[in-house]
Amino acid sequence: MRAALYLLFTLAAVWSSAVSAQDSHRITVTIDGYEEEIISLANNVLDKQYIVDTAYRNDAGNYVFESDTAALPGGIYLVVMAPDNNYFQVLINNDDQEFSLKTSIDDLSDVKVKGSKDNELFFSYLEYLDGQQEKGATAQQVLADSSATEAQKKVASDALTALDEEVKAYQEALIEKNPTTFTAKIVKTNLSFPPPDFPELADEEERREAQFRWLQAHYLDPLDLRDDRLLRTPFLIQRIEYFVDRLHVQHPDSVSAAIDQVLARMDPQSELYKYYVVHFTNRAASSKIVGRDAVYVHMVDKYYASGKAYWADPDQLKSMLENVEKLRPILIGEQAPDLKMKTRDGQDVTLYGTDAKYTILYFWAFDCGHCKKSTPVIKDFYAKWKPRGVEIFSICTKQSKIEKCWEYIDEKEIGDWMHVTDKYLRFYKNYDIKSTPTIFVLDENKKIISKKIGAEQLDTLLEMFERQDTNEEERGDK
Repeated sequence: MRAALYLLFTLAAVWSSAVSAQDSHRITVTIDGYEEEIISLANNVLDKQYIVDTAYRNDAGNYVFESDTAALPGGIYLVVMAPDNNYFQVLINNDDQEFSLKTSIDDLSDVKVKGSKDNELFFSYLEYLDGQQEKGATAQQVLADSSATEAQKKVASDALTALDEEVKAYQEALIEKNPTTFTAKIVKTNLSFPPPDFPELADEEERREAQFRWLQAHYLDPLDLRDDRLLRTPFLIQRIEYFVDRLHVQHPDSVSAAIDQVLARMDPQSELYKYYVVHFTNRAASSKIVGRDAVYVHMVDKYYASGKAYWADPDQLKSMLENVEKLRPILIGEQAPDLKMKTRDGQDVTLYGTDAKYTILYFWAFDCGHCKKSTPVIKDFYAKWKPRGVEIFSICTKQSKIEKCWEYIDEKEIGDWMHVTDKYLRFYKNYDIKSTPTIFVLDENKKIISKKIGAEQLDTLLEMFERQDTNEEERGDK
């Protein structure tokens, strides 16, 4: 239970706390052997920890977190000690916020509780787990010992299996005897959740596919996502992100559907719902994964534009809606906006007029450090791929200094690309150009098939597309 903890000394103040069954709290903490003047109370929100209160040592040697006007939101909290941020956990329930805790700086796992039955159950459970871990330590050592015989390892493995069964039986009994407690909910949420064996399926691949589909369908079942207390736990974000990121193909449509499944299980008026809508929206907006902006567009369309994100600031909402409309036409899978441009000698050309199996849209600037690294890579790429139907549609973004653009082109000897200009700078809006270099990859029909990737990724990407085409042709021949 003792561990170093990195804390963000910031209050999570996006929204007001949930309405509680009481409007006060008083938690008295006694830590034998601890002489520092203060301790802190922290909680978990998503993947961060936040300090929510501090208490000073009183004349009796105790520390009291209290308020006569506000209750604490329910969850798993941390009592944190200076100066090393050692801590122990404590449960906060909506209607059980007046109790005392006593422990020792030498053994923070031994906590005595008065006034909170749920915390008594919680610390009893943690003590049981500590005891089982101690029992299993010897067996673990045997399994890790390269000199142990196979017979010794089997004995150790059997012992661990028996311990595991004991723990499962203890957990099931705890849940059955204390079904309404927060402790039982925490235990239930963290139980292992293996899929059925599907013995009726003889084919191993079919059996694994059935197990995977079952896990997708039932993984969220043990999570009571209508209980706001789970927001302030260290495990919920891990469970939810595992569901979204590991149990679903990482295609924007699949990711969006998985997020919708999670949010559909939450009360739209709850803190859980608010925090997770914002979390998934921000995660998509800041993602470096190619194509993940489609998830951002989905989140804004479904939850913000629709009014479901009722907490959103009007100015922020307006900005998000405008941003989505910029992104929507240039999502992967969309038809790329056409561009009417001029060549160096003044001829009119269009993007759609470029006859190529793949068209690489390359936005660059002559004074851009990253462009100076990307341009030679693309030059080599083009030499390899031009015979295979690739064209580079190259746009220098510094149109007001176009002569320097041409000088750069001549200096780098890349005049065989299609270099084009537009004094009206319409490409900035059409392709939401905010930095250089920016690359879009279009297929022969000018549909966007990738974007905002590094120049060094182009060769691998096109090889992949070519393999996909070959595989589709082979399937079509069968």
